[in-house]
Order: sequence, then C-alpha cells, then structure tokens
Amino acid sequence: MAIYVNKDRGFDQAEPVARECPHCGAHAQLLPVAVPAFAEIARTQPKNVGLVFRCAACGEPRFVRAAVRSIGTDRVELAEHLVEIERPRERFQFGYLPAGVEPLLRETLDCYTAGTHNAFASMCRRTVHAALAVADEDTPQRWRDTVNDVLRLADIDAGTTDTILEVLFGSSGQPPTIGSDQSAVLIEVIKDLFYQRYVRTTKLRAALKMRRFFAGESNVTPIDRGRRELA
Repeated sequence: MAIYVNKDRGFDQAEPVARECPHCGAHAQLLPVAVPAFAEIARTQPKNVGLVFRCAACGEPRFVRAAVRSIGTDRVELAEHLVEIERPRERFQFGYLPAGVEPLLRETLDCYTAGTHNAFASMCRRTVHAALAVADEDTPQRWRDTVNDVLRLADIDAGTTDTILEVLFGSSGQPPTIGSDQSAVLIEVIKDLFYQRYVRTTKLRAALKMRRFFAGESNVTPIDRGRRELA
C-alpha cells in the first residue's frame, strides 16, 4: 500500500485503510482529514510525520504517525505501516469478576493497550495473586496447569513459556523483563485464564442449574411428545 504526500495534489493513498476504532469498536475505514504539507516536509526533512483521519463509522478523529521513506522533488513517500496513537482498549466481561479483582484486571489490560510491557507484566502478577488470595489451596496448581495447556496448544517456545509462568506465578520481588512479543502472548493467556475461571464457570453453572431445574419438573411435557399425541 503506497502512501504519498504530493506537491500538487496533496495526499494520495493507493488503497483504503481500515482499523478497529478505539471509540466505537467498529472495524471501519480511516478517512484522511489533515496531512502535513509537502513544502513543510521538504524543508524540515523529518523522520516521521503525523496525520489525522476520521473513523467512517463514528466520525471520531484518529491520530497516526508514519515514517518518511523518501522525499522527492514532486512527492514524499510514507511508510506503509501507520502507528496509531490511540489503540483500541482490550475488551473483557468484567461484570463476572469479584470486586477485588475487577479493577486490577482493568488496569492490567490498560497497561497492555498503552504499550507499557513491564508495567503490564507487573499488573498481571498482582492481579493473579489477588485472585489466588481468595481461592482454595488447589487453585494455584490448577491455574498453572491451565496456562501450560494454553501455551502448549499455541505451540509457544519453552523460553517464552517459562517467562510467562514466572510473570504470573513467580514469588520473587519483580517479574522478569518482557518485550512486545512476550506481551502479545501474555495478553491472550491472562484473558483466557480469567475467562475460564470466572466468566465460563459462572455461565456454565447458571446453565446447568437451569437444565436441572427443568429436568426436575415432572409435569413438563416435551414438545415432540405433545405433537405425537395430537397426531
């Protein structure tokens, strides 16, 4: 996808760009609103420039940064990769979490959205420890086994696996330092872990309770049986 700032025609985008909007959550096209002037780029020779788009779904502004690839006599070529200043927030069904855990997980996911990888790792450990503090004594091993299963299913390498386990369940003062790649694994692991423990468990218990309630109602006639008798 070529992106250019032209000397005579302004902004030129070979293909439309669509991203998830952090405001409305829609996967919508980004429509250009404000771009740097060719003359200003040619004069200052910046390494990066800022652009303003708007979301085609909700109209909210979207701010991005793009690297300057080359500056010619008639146009400036920008790198294809647009770095969004506002990233979409991670979603989770927070209503299923205990009161002491819910605000911690919110901050944990916000750290990932902000790209603060080591703050994210520290919050992951704090949130897990807060949840385990009010759980039974068998829960830590079950959670460790769950994380191991997730990482094994995803075919994650042994080094990353050890780092993720140390971040979540380690007892040392500080979790290990992590980068963007390990954060990308950790965000899926922490969300899956808390989904399995709280969201899935609560929904499954409610569904089983409802099934057993109706199963115990002896005066309920199955629909198919009623149809056979009418026939």
